[in-house]
Amino acid sequence: MEQTYLSTLHDYLNETLGISVTPKPLASASRLPFFLQNSYLLFEVKILETTCILALDQSEQEQSPAVIRKHMDQIRTKYEKEIVYVRSQVSAYNRKRLIENKVSFIIPGNQMFLKDLGIDLREHFKTRRIQPVSLAPSTQVVVIYLSIKNEGTVVTPAEIAKHLGYSAMSMTRAFDELEALGIGEFSNQGRERRLQFMGEKLSIWKKVLPFLQSPVKKRFYIKTEYKGQPGPLSGLSALAHYSMIAEPQNPVFAFCSKAWKTFCQNHNFNLIPFQEPDTCEIEIWSYDPLLFGKNDIVDRLSLYVSLKDNKDERVESALDRMVKEIKW
Repeated sequence: MEQTYLSTLHDYLNETLGISVTPKPLASASRLPFFLQNSYLLFEVKILETTCILALDQSEQEQSPAVIRKHMDQIRTKYEKEIVYVRSQVSAYNRKRLIENKVSFIIPGNQMFLKDLGIDLREHFKTRRIQPVSLAPSTQVVVIYLSIKNEGTVVTPAEIAKHLGYSAMSMTRAFDELEALGIGEFSNQGRERRLQFMGEKLSIWKKVLPFLQSPVKKRFYIKTEYKGQPGPLSGLSALAHYSMIAEPQNPVFAFCSKAWKTFCQNHNFNLIPFQEPDTCEIEIWSYDPLLFGKNDIVDRLSLYVSLKDNKDERVESALDRMVKEIKW
């Protein structure tokens, strides 16, 4: 943990201030009370010709700014130097309170406030993440999930992974992509990263829409004697359900890869190279089309993204009406 801290800190200072630092362990740290020795790793470092002492917070839970200020003052009485509090994550609310308490701090990759050096670098100096050209399917799922949930719903990677059937690591990457685009409100509670959509959801949807890609990975036609509905309605079939547009001649059904494999194992069908009467159009999706759908019909938001590149004016008009009818 110590080396990770220092490496991240070095990169952050180099990027924001253009300086290279070499923190040295403070040999005299033993002069501090035991609870401070256990709570902080102390390093001496020179920042812009000013010698500072970095106090790397080792506690698992985020401490209150009042407690941090008390600790920093105790350390300062022993060394009479600029004491800089360092922690990997601090909530935006507590960062504001640290500034109000005049506590110098560095949150590598996020924010730096060094009162004695006159430095106050906020989020706009945050470590740059490369903005994705399009969102990964797992990130798109997070967007849709939060778009249909009640306003203010707060999720962590672990929590939303359970709801959506993804790994916590996949959800962490999804959080990274959304944060890189400035989508959603992010905070930390202890070591847990939290995300919520605040404000008008339609505005958020419009902001993220250019980065959403169709969930449809593949389309083809089949002819089968199966008399039921093989999968949830999708494409123009679903749009006909949600709007006044006429149903297509060939019904459209959606599958995720796993569901399509199961269908293939249990039913006979023939692949048809082109559209003809009595055939079904099959869409293979990058995520479960029933993840948010109801009554064997894909959800409106996924449907919109799957058809947003359709240039038919009737389709475009029906999609716009469908989105306007959503109770955001």
